[in-house]
Formats: sequence, structure tokens, C-alpha cells
Amino acid sequence: MPCQACIGFHWRCAARTTSSTRRCPANGIDRVNACTAVKICGLRTAADARAAADAGASMVGLVFITGSPRCINRDEADGILRALPNDVEPVALLADPDDGDPVLAWWRGRVQLHGNESEETCQRIAARGFAVMKGFAYTPEDLQRWNACNAIDTLVVDGPRGGGGVPFDHAALAAQMPGLSKRVLLAGGLTPENVHAAITAVHPWGVDVSSGVELQRGVKDAQLIAHFCRAAGVTPRRVPPIG
Repeated sequence: MPCQACIGFHWRCAARTTSSTRRCPANGIDRVNACTAVKICGLRTAADARAAADAGASMVGLVFITGSPRCINRDEADGILRALPNDVEPVALLADPDDGDPVLAWWRGRVQLHGNESEETCQRIAARGFAVMKGFAYTPEDLQRWNACNAIDTLVVDGPRGGGGVPFDHAALAAQMPGLSKRVLLAGGLTPENVHAAITAVHPWGVDVSSGVELQRGVKDAQLIAHFCRAAGVTPRRVPPIG
């Protein structure tokens, strides 16, 4: 979890710098991992939500994409939402939703579009009052395309298969970072073992993990979640007992 002075930067302030190297307003320390946001994606249970919150995550992703091993229904989502503290932001993941998508009828939080949506689709959903994030497989061209889209405020830059744990060329992304105007949430193949190096290389606003904290596809592990958050440089909300 970030220091209290930095919490608002995680998801309430779109003007936050895209780099994770910054000076903390509370303690004046400059460090690569200071205040890096962490999103744990693909939660399926209230226990997952508590594990993510206790570990210090500032965002969690709930998948409403049919066919995904992490897809949940509204009742399951309600249980997860009840388990979250107020300072952890839930995000609904949708792929190619139409205007009649049932999730959009009841969801009241942020939406991450992770399909083949057009800029026009993003605009329509943003016009309904949703804060919109766009997930996409990294290419230099798509990064520039979505950075220019006014309907979204966060770029979820993923590997070639979203949720598949496949990394990509971080050096190429890092070279483009200075020219971006939007927040970058780095995804794709991140694990407790490589997330620190990824943050150091790219300096994203935050990092996003799903399969990297799972025992098997779709099954989150509280210990892996805690290890990932610690490696990303966030402080846990609840310190686990020793032994």
C-alpha cells in the first residue's frame, strides 16, 4: 500500500505522472518503486479480494468475459465487492461489449475494455459515465493509437495473449514512455520474480498481474499475491504473522 499522502495518485488523479520514479510528498524520497500501483486481476472469490487488499493492491479486476476461466457472475462479483476496503478500486473487465451489455446496467465503477474495441466504442462507454481503461497487446503503433484516444485514461499494456502470462519487449515500451500522456499499467507475464525488474525498466504508473499469482489457471494464491506486491514495492495493509 502506498503512503497515505500518495493514495489519491493511484486511481483518483488522472494527472499523475506516467513514471513510477517520483518524489513522495510525505517523505521526500525518490525511488523507482515508490507508489507504484498494483492491480490483481481475475479475482473469483471474497478470499481473493481480502488477499489482494491485505497485500497492498490498490486495484482489482473482475472478469465478465464469457469463456475466460476467471469469468464470474453478478452474485460472485457482489461477494468480492463486499470484501474490498474502500481504498481498493474494483475494475470490470469486458470484451467487445454492446450498448445492451448487462454488466454495464449495474456496474458503478471503472471499466477495462480488453477486446477488439474501436475508439468509437470507448467513446460510447465513456459517455455513459464510466472511467475507461483500454487493454491491448503491445505494439508501438497500438500504443500511440490508444494514447491518442480521449475516451480512456489508462493504457493496460499487455503481452500477446491477455491473461496468458506471456511477456513482451519491455525495452521497446520503455523507449516510448516519455512521449505518453496517459497512465500505463504494465501487464503480460509478470510474476513475483520479474516484476521489480519490469518496473525498473519501464517505470510504469502501475503493474497488473493475473496468471503470475495463480497456483493453476483461474485459482489465485494469497502467498503469491503477497510476494508480488512486496516485489513491486508496496506495503501490505495487514502484516502476516511470523511462522
